[in-house]
Amino acid sequence: MTPRLAGPGDAFHTRHASPEARALPAPPDLPALIHAVTARYAGASRYTRHYVRTKLRRDPATGAILALARRQGGFGAVADLGCGRGQLALALLLGGGATSIIGLDHDAPSLRAARHAGTGLPARFDAADLSAGPLPPCDTVLLVDVLYQLPDAAQHDLLARIAAAARRRLVIRAFDPDCGWRSRFGRVMEVLNRALHGRHAASIRPMPLPALRALLELQGFRVSVMPCWAGTPLPNVLLLAERGAG
Repeated sequence: MTPRLAGPGDAFHTRHASPEARALPAPPDLPALIHAVTARYAGASRYTRHYVRTKLRRDPATGAILALARRQGGFGAVADLGCGRGQLALALLLGGGATSIIGLDHDAPSLRAARHAGTGLPARFDAADLSAGPLPPCDTVLLVDVLYQLPDAAQHDLLARIAAAARRRLVIRAFDPDCGWRSRFGRVMEVLNRALHGRHAASIRPMPLPALRALLELQGFRVSVMPCWAGTPLPNVLLLAERGAG
């Protein structure tokens, strides 16, 4: 097991996360669940199959979000914004962490893979521009690695729209820009990833966590923040915003 790396941002998360939010152990049946989800992509391209399997196994968000759903007694009807190939949404569904899924994304090939993998399940994957237009009402909005890629004004607008759409909670994986060496490393990795995919002009605009938290609290949510980097050197955190709690 890879040891968890400590960083300068740890003190922030320890102060501001509730005790029960500081550690979210992965579900004990996680390997079997990952196998079941991956099997649904058997007809996809070799690259997609490899991506789905690797993403579910290695991304700390998989275990953290599944564990959070379990601790919450399930997320109910979930809107996964920026769902990509849908592997995390389907893991929630197959693992009992969601009763239904609506996934939204702009990438047509990813949506085709998600639709095929979700055949026979209460899951729908639609094309959408997250920067505009209405969002489907749901119990839980799931927003993973999306917010910081938008311009500042679009981030504020999206936060207002997801707050209006979610009946119960928001689950956001965000980039913490004030996490010391982790933040610096994360920015370098983001720039390299964009260069690799020919998106040199794409912005990286992570909102400071105190500002993000304040915006959600103004919308009537109680916010918990927890690290979501596990054994990686990245500055990822998980925000749980619960409506009318506390």
